[in-house]
Amino acid sequence: MSARARHPAYARDDSAITHVSTAVYRFPTPEPEADGTFEWHATTAVAVTLEAAGLAGLGWTYSSRAAAAVVEDELQPQVLGRSALDVTDGWSAMRRAVRNVGTSGLAMQAVSAVDVAWWDLKARLLGVPLGDLLGRCRDDVPVYGSGGFTTVDDAELAEQVAGWAEAGCTAMKIKIGESRGDEPGRDLRRIRQLRRLAPEGTQLMVDANGGYTVGEAIRMGDRLDDVGVVWFEEPVPSDDTAGLTAVREALACDVAAGEYAATANDVSSLLPVVDCLQLDATRCGGYTGWLRAAALAEGAHLQVSAHCAPSAHAVVAAAVPNMRHVEWFVDHARLEPQLLDGIPEVSGGALHPVSERPGHGMTLSEGAEQWRVA
Repeated sequence: MSARARHPAYARDDSAITHVSTAVYRFPTPEPEADGTFEWHATTAVAVTLEAAGLAGLGWTYSSRAAAAVVEDELQPQVLGRSALDVTDGWSAMRRAVRNVGTSGLAMQAVSAVDVAWWDLKARLLGVPLGDLLGRCRDDVPVYGSGGFTTVDDAELAEQVAGWAEAGCTAMKIKIGESRGDEPGRDLRRIRQLRRLAPEGTQLMVDANGGYTVGEAIRMGDRLDDVGVVWFEEPVPSDDTAGLTAVREALACDVAAGEYAATANDVSSLLPVVDCLQLDATRCGGYTGWLRAAALAEGAHLQVSAHCAPSAHAVVAAAVPNMRHVEWFVDHARLEPQLLDGIPEVSGGALHPVSERPGHGMTLSEGAEQWRVA
């Protein structure tokens, strides 16, 4: 007997997805922000809504407005008419549909937004919280405070650290590698400032965003070890696996990367060269891709850390046993309450996923309309 015949939900005629819509929002930053290799002035969120049986599921990614065009032109034909219960089959169909436009970057960000919306819709149709559908390994998910852009001054950094401490964060991360590694003195000064500002016992973390050469990263890493930094993220570009290996072998602190991983091959190439694998559900294929990548990491005896998008990651991060923490990124912590209603609370150093409402529990905020650009 087929799965459709055994499971009464499969027999529902109204489970077919009948509508796909997108919306693009652009949120300016309070001031120009930068890391070691990039400067930005705004963050663009692309939201996707799927509808079936009078219910709607919501997903989103942080990308370009072009991701909405990928959803509308390439993915929508694969989604309409499929059962809202068949997320995995739909995910595979979407991956096949973007073969000729790329299986990473922009295309996978579009797939990610649709996949998150699909899981949300499925849980809503079944009338259960998404955490119940995915299963839970924990009720609360540890977060670390993240920001400390290379553009912030001492007072701004102190304000961010105070906010993270008030939220109970026991780990904090700042950006280094300023001007592609040309300001090592300021990098070190800011790390020492973080050491002074952070409460005693706080784990110190840094992110170079691939700004250093291998030699620069090793020399900087020696100093980081002396200060007590425990996490060195993207010391070199994340596609330089040989460079990551060399840095990791030379240093005591953990080396992390993976925020740009979009495929199983991307993940597999990083597993031998990092101490903790970063994953971003808004880039790696949504919850389906994230769970598959986390399983690959578990098979390699590695923990995973969720990159940015804390509200999006709350429920899926609670579903895997090899979870280390979620990045409570200052830009997204500011943006998400403007974009969404029902976001998980952060307190006591942890995210508390919404557990009583069907789906992931979040909806688009009416106030977000002021930031809509498409």
